[in-house]
Amino acid sequence: MRWFYLVMMVIGTVVPWVFFGGFFAAEGLDVPLFLRSLFPNGAASGFTADVLLSIVVFLVWSATDARRSGVHRWWLVVPATCLVGLSLSLPLYLYLRETRDAAAGADPVPTGVPA
Repeated sequence: MRWFYLVMMVIGTVVPWVFFGGFFAAEGLDVPLFLRSLFPNGAASGFTADVLLSIVVFLVWSATDARRSGVHRWWLVVPATCLVGLSLSLPLYLYLRETRDAAAGADPVPTGVPA
């Protein structure tokens, strides 16, 4: 699964930054405008709120899980989340967790899905 997480980290970085790059190329580095643009109407605001709430849940869960599971370098998910978003930080954390499992020679935590 580590290869999948690596691929998803690349895709999860490139795809959002195609859109972010287009915005910043057109508008310049106008962060207040960028933040206002996240909530242009009800539909987009709902989607933005959903993603922001999911990020909060992910950061709290991953911090707790990292301490419990012994995942090193958990802190990397914070700048990944701030600079790109959940599309990078989630596969990054799962990659770090899988790497920890492989280094320890242990089976990953069961997910309930048969192999």
